[in-house]
Amino acid sequence: MATDFSKLKRNRHPMPDFVKKALNTESLMEDYTARPAYQQNDYIGWINQAKLEATKQKRLKQMLIELRQGGVYMKMSHPASTKK
Repeated sequence: MATDFSKLKRNRHPMPDFVKKALNTESLMEDYTARPAYQQNDYIGWINQAKLEATKQKRLKQMLIELRQGGVYMKMSHPASTKK
């Protein structure tokens, strides 16, 4: 299912290959695409804004953990994504 970014008022951040690879390797692409467009975009923008590769990897790891866990977005409670 493709995400509808048409209503997104922010600039859309393209997904880097290393993020796409990590989502596929961890079998979390479905969890990622189930999130609202703004969350998908915010995660990618946040990861891309890091200057150091180590910081990018740390942020990627946080995103993967939150997607796997569910119910969390950027260290905040997100009940709509809670896994059952």
